[in-house]
Amino acid sequence: MYDSMKHRLIQWGGVLLFASVSQALLLQLVLMDVKYHMNKHQETLGKAAKLVRNLLIILVVAFFLEISLFNANHWRSAGYETFSLDDELSFTETKGESYRITAGNHVFEIHDLNKEVKNIHIEFDQAQPAQVVPIQINFTDSAHQSYFYDTDFTAGIPLVDVATNNWQSQYVYLETTGYVDDLRIDFGDDETLYPLVLKSLTINAPEPFFFNNLRFLVVLGILLLIYCFRPKSAIYRIFIVKHQRKAKAGIIATMVVEIMLVSSFLLMGSNLVGVATANYNAGSWDGKSPVTFFEAGGDNAQQYAELAKAMTRGELYLEEEPPEWLVEMDNPYDKSARDEFQKATGEEVLFDVAYYDGHYYVYFGVLPVLVFYLPFYLITGANFPTAIGVLICCILFIAGCTALLHRFARFHFKRVSLGLFLLLQIPLVFCSGMLYLAKFPTFYSLPIIMALALVVWGLYFWMRGRTSERAGKWYLAGSLCMALVVACRPQFLVFSLLAFPLFWRKFITTRYITTRKGIREFACLVAPYAIVAIGIMGYNYARFGSPTNFGANYNLTLNDMTQRGTVFGRFFPALFAYFLQTPSTDGVFPWLLPAPFATTYVGQTVKEVTFGGIFLCLPILWVLFFAKRLLSFRVQQRSTRTVAGVILLMIVAGFVVALMDAQMAGILQRYYADFSFLFLAAVVLLCFIANEAIDQHSAMYKVCQHVLMVLVAISLAYSALMCFVPETGWLSEVYPWAYQNIVEMVVFWA
Repeated sequence: MYDSMKHRLIQWGGVLLFASVSQALLLQLVLMDVKYHMNKHQETLGKAAKLVRNLLIILVVAFFLEISLFNANHWRSAGYETFSLDDELSFTETKGESYRITAGNHVFEIHDLNKEVKNIHIEFDQAQPAQVVPIQINFTDSAHQSYFYDTDFTAGIPLVDVATNNWQSQYVYLETTGYVDDLRIDFGDDETLYPLVLKSLTINAPEPFFFNNLRFLVVLGILLLIYCFRPKSAIYRIFIVKHQRKAKAGIIATMVVEIMLVSSFLLMGSNLVGVATANYNAGSWDGKSPVTFFEAGGDNAQQYAELAKAMTRGELYLEEEPPEWLVEMDNPYDKSARDEFQKATGEEVLFDVAYYDGHYYVYFGVLPVLVFYLPFYLITGANFPTAIGVLICCILFIAGCTALLHRFARFHFKRVSLGLFLLLQIPLVFCSGMLYLAKFPTFYSLPIIMALALVVWGLYFWMRGRTSERAGKWYLAGSLCMALVVACRPQFLVFSLLAFPLFWRKFITTRYITTRKGIREFACLVAPYAIVAIGIMGYNYARFGSPTNFGANYNLTLNDMTQRGTVFGRFFPALFAYFLQTPSTDGVFPWLLPAPFATTYVGQTVKEVTFGGIFLCLPILWVLFFAKRLLSFRVQQRSTRTVAGVILLMIVAGFVVALMDAQMAGILQRYYADFSFLFLAAVVLLCFIANEAIDQHSAMYKVCQHVLMVLVAISLAYSALMCFVPETGWLSEVYPWAYQNIVEMVVFWA
């Protein structure tokens, strides 16, 4: 038996030895092969190894920041000596060893505590309905014998927002002096939904370690972005013309990321989306169908949906009939008079709709109805979710911007690098006002973003036609897009003026328009305008008896639009608010405030929340100050004036649209999207010209490169932060506890 076992051991030993030797030989062969290929492709492998090393370093840095800096409260509180205040609570104790805080008993106060208080842990029962509870903390310490409040020269202890379902917000850190003697905590205010269920109240509680995956990914993304756009990055050695495949791959990858970011941001404001599934907006899900569509945004938000229903009945006015007193009013457009009748009768009037000849009409552009709402209603019988339409148009806008910019870079400039292209494409997309439209994806935003999408694609098709042998089809598609903007946002027709610098030389200077082919191509340019004009004019005549009346003057809004007219005094507040007003800031995330609005204009204008003028808030636009010099260089270097004409027209058109908006409607943040793109696109082209004009090996070029990166970074930061400012109707109001999660993620030190 012993011999048998010995024999088997010898056998297994032989097998293992053979296997070991075989693996060693195979490994040697693999190493020889690798060595051969390394020698053959040493430079490529060296670059790849360096890239992998740098990416690993970035990954490690992001990881280290998350576990150290972003968890600073965990590390600094690890040694705290916890002291429970549960025995001192005067609230009603429940069966589950919790405490009930009510509207009549919501104050905790303790005297003669005589302890260091570094933090307070307010542990709410997470089983209760989620809400954000404002907490007012007051204390006395070695430096204060009484509670201290706001004075003319000092600031007291601010309110602290604590979410009942967010444990991070429940750790409140105090800056005290010495020992705390008296401590007072007020739970909630007039808007708090009582009762509150408190599980425990402790001081000097160690905060748990928390690895925030989302924050880690965001920081990693920012670090990767900085790495990619560093001055020595390889993307500045990849050129749009010379390295077309590599450049397109980088552009497409960037575009996909942008679409994912915008989609995530838009869908985050789920109360406005109007779509519910078992895992998304589950409270509005019917529990049966895979997807449930529900009305979002209130009754006033369904104007497009109601117009679609009216069209199925063969009508152009809404089904709801105005009250009799509105029909009998001498001036139904006088808001103060309407308010008096509403108060007296109790019958309400629809807001922000056109009223004419005893019916309600939708004065907003009809194209979104024809594209989204009407087909969707005919197929499903449900109202189309407006936010989905906004998302689709945002995606089309991003893709169109990218395609248009690539067209200019490839066919009008010689040495635009991928790095420069992306450095300018990103602010062109994100600083254009699109993000704010995605923040409020309502029927107000839909016609604007649809018009933007149509414009960029229309310009792209025109540009394709300028270099195509079969130009007619591209001109036809481009002009159709450009003409259809009148059915979304009529003021966007100013973009059509770009046809003059784009086509003047081809059709007029060279007299190409006199040839048979030229006539056909020119007809393709103008025919869509004629067809769309006939359709829109017929639509207007059927509603208001005038082919040129879009119904905006009949709007039941804050002021009498029939008497609004054009007032010279309105120009100056508009110029200041839209272009020159500095942003307003404070020390609370997201550190931006609505800009104040004071004016010497003695009259009425419409003003909603805005956040500063674009020339002060988007420093990338400062490139426009060098427009004259750069355009002079372009004119000297090129025999054609196409790009120079496009830039000049964009700048002029931007001011024209902004002032038109102020006169026709007012000063509103979403209106920035009407003209911001024009200025940003002009800046992009000017930067392309500067890239051609300045020697890329000179010190001046490096300085300009660094300055441009800083200007872009500030512009993007402003645009991003503006999207997280708490506003009525957004996530911060509808789901404040969800917004608190964002605050806690960013303000990790609080």
